[in-house]
Amino acid sequence: MSETAAGQSEISNLSRAPARQPQGKSHTRPTPFAHKVYTALRKVPAGKVITYATLGRRIGCHSPRAIGQALRANPFAPEVPCHRVISSDLTPGGFQGRRSGPTLAKKLRLLAAEGVTFKQGRLADRSRLID
Repeated sequence: MSETAAGQSEISNLSRAPARQPQGKSHTRPTPFAHKVYTALRKVPAGKVITYATLGRRIGCHSPRAIGQALRANPFAPEVPCHRVISSDLTPGGFQGRRSGPTLAKKLRLLAAEGVTFKQGRLADRSRLID
């Protein structure tokens, strides 16, 4: 089974999975809430972004911060593409718990590789945004 297929299978079977740490990650098994966040986020295609608030509304959560915390602990990247989530003000937001430096630069590189760019710190093309 490929690494991607294995990751997708693990995401799909979280409720039945034994409590263990995904390979190379120090996080524990995701909570049911985080599982909902990851499942919804996997529907965001490459080349598109969604805000923390919109992603939250899709799963019935009214706290963008809670969405961010679930993504910060995402042990399934890149199958769960947390780099595709941005702030409501159309700035990049955070990545892996950081809002600046090399970690945020990595998020911007991942998005640029998918055709999503930022100009003066904001999303350059609003057609890339899922409402």
